[in-house]
Amino acid sequence: MPRISRSLLADRLATLERVGIIERRPAPNGHGHEYRLTKAGQELDAVVDALGTWAYKWISRDLTPANLDPALLMWVIERRIRVENLPSRRVVVHFRFRRLPAHAYWLVLDRPQVDLCFTDPGFGVDLSVDADVKVLTQIYLGHLTVASALRRGEVTLAGAPEYRRGFASWLGVSPYARDRLRSRSRAPERRRSSRSTSRT
Repeated sequence: MPRISRSLLADRLATLERVGIIERRPAPNGHGHEYRLTKAGQELDAVVDALGTWAYKWISRDLTPANLDPALLMWVIERRIRVENLPSRRVVVHFRFRRLPAHAYWLVLDRPQVDLCFTDPGFGVDLSVDADVKVLTQIYLGHLTVASALRRGEVTLAGAPEYRRGFASWLGVSPYARDRLRSRSRAPERRRSSRSTSRT
């Protein structure tokens, strides 16, 4: 997890293990340990999902500066990259955030592997993304499309045309946004169906 010290992470894991939500097991490769949810931890899934649904509905648009974290944003973007849409060759994407010159990140997209780097990985940049952290957060949350942000100049892309065209299809969105977008796409079908029923 980004922005968390090793000591704090160890303390949190120890607490979860002590109350029976996770358990520690030897790693399959014989080096170190890994953590798995216990049955009690698995039964919290519905609770966590409900909290996420509530937060997305009621507070995901309240993007104040205190709620914006470029490192955390890049971490979730890395986890949601749509690997199936990536080019067959390795692509390095460099992200720069406006008004935050100290924050620069690289995504090394080498399907099926996706790696987030905080320093230049040394492969050469194929696509540069210049954006405001709030705008990129809105895109991840499904409140804004890449196409809209590009038209308004809120995101700029520099690189080969095929990478600029493909960029939007590489980005995944929040799982809670996917549910909202699916329900929105089904709404016209329901309306068409109701109209055709009324005519019969």
